[in-house]
Amino acid sequence: MKKLTILLLSGLLLTGAGCSDYLDEDTTGLLYGPNVLSTQDGLESALTGAYKGLANQWTYGFLHPSANAAVLGADDVTTHPASNKADWREFDQFNVSTTNQRSNAVYNGCYKAIQGANNVINNYQKTVGTKATIDIIVGEAHFIRAFSYYWLTRFWGNIPLIMAGEYSDDLLTVKKSTPQEVYDLIVADLKVAETNLPNAKRDPGRPNKGSAKAFLADVYLTMAGWPLKQTDKYDLAAAKAKEVIDNAAAYGFELLPTFAAVFENDPASPGTKEAVFQISGYLGGSGTANATYGNTTMPGEEGGWDDMFAELNFFRDFPAGPRKDATFRTEFGLGATKIPWQNSLTKHPYYQKWYIKGNIVTSSISLPSVMMRYPHVLTIYAEAKARGTGGPDQAAYDALNKVRLRGRAAGTKALTPGDGLTAAQFADEVVQERAWEFACERTRWFDLVRLEKVEEANARKSADDLQPIKPIVKANYWFPLPYTDTSINPNLNQ
Repeated sequence: MKKLTILLLSGLLLTGAGCSDYLDEDTTGLLYGPNVLSTQDGLESALTGAYKGLANQWTYGFLHPSANAAVLGADDVTTHPASNKADWREFDQFNVSTTNQRSNAVYNGCYKAIQGANNVINNYQKTVGTKATIDIIVGEAHFIRAFSYYWLTRFWGNIPLIMAGEYSDDLLTVKKSTPQEVYDLIVADLKVAETNLPNAKRDPGRPNKGSAKAFLADVYLTMAGWPLKQTDKYDLAAAKAKEVIDNAAAYGFELLPTFAAVFENDPASPGTKEAVFQISGYLGGSGTANATYGNTTMPGEEGGWDDMFAELNFFRDFPAGPRKDATFRTEFGLGATKIPWQNSLTKHPYYQKWYIKGNIVTSSISLPSVMMRYPHVLTIYAEAKARGTGGPDQAAYDALNKVRLRGRAAGTKALTPGDGLTAAQFADEVVQERAWEFACERTRWFDLVRLEKVEEANARKSADDLQPIKPIVKANYWFPLPYTDTSINPNLNQ
């Protein structure tokens, strides 16, 4: 039987396109009969189809900057006020349309990944092969499904919860599930992944046991905030993050000695030990290169596209030190003559983080999209411990200081319990430090949403940055579901 993704709920049916057209376009992970899935190689191939949903350079997933565009409602990144950036501006101005190509690319990619993961999860019990290897394949499939639904529910809130790997007419009338229902599945999936996955990654672009624990910690932290506000999850987040910290060496995670080393962005490197989970990009295959680096974050003066750059007040408030030096680019020009950002066409600093080693001007490079770095785990523990039972302990201060002191100027003093910070003040310090550490890395927006600080952050914008076109309300925290789905399934409008 043909196995189709939830994308059949989008433009293909709307335009009358046959399923064969879609399958001819990309069949990886989609066409598997019972006989194929009964073999270990077939199951592995189905898993490859799930990964492909997260990694298509121009169409869907995270090897292009669509996910970066979708978090422009935060206070760290903005876009060009004119030019051809309409889809980008919709996020920064809180006016996201149902036809926005950027958000729809994330939506479609996640559901494609979910379909592939479902294919594995629903069929592995009849697969013949080495049990230990099959368990790992299944663990990766549960991780991919959890990862995908985590992005979906944070962006869209109430979403279709698809458990099938095969198409049926029922998918055309599926109803939306609540965030609680989606998070229940995410947690369950990550617990399976945590059990099944080994300590070592099979390759840099796959998760391991530490990856599952780290994302579970992040999920618990998010569940403790808006919209669920299940504050008992803070203790769970802290405990799970501590498991990762205590076993970081076994999982291959570490905090690199310098911040600059994290962003050397050498195409010859498979990644760094800070990557808890990354989606690898390759130049060798069609649609597998990474387009998030290079042109999209370079100024026009250097042949770039001016897609995203730093918000002014965020840059000005950023603490001086090696992290600021490695985060931003403040002089532009490909030749010997450079101009300061104040004299550039956009009059904004840009993000050095997404430059390619050697300042290569290209939109296709063999570099990974890192979806979580180890310092994030340290800040999860520090914040969750502060907001949970008993407040921050010495380990929470140690975790924060590891991140803080690496990035700050020489001579910066470590924070200590003797500084007199309340638990809430310490938690605020952690959130702010996370903003500096992960500027333009798709994290700030989610912090602002779960802490209900989107309005406050946008009120602090510079007058020279894009402004919301109307008052921000909670409804703006989530995007509208794509028109291609809602137009053929009225249940998704309810």
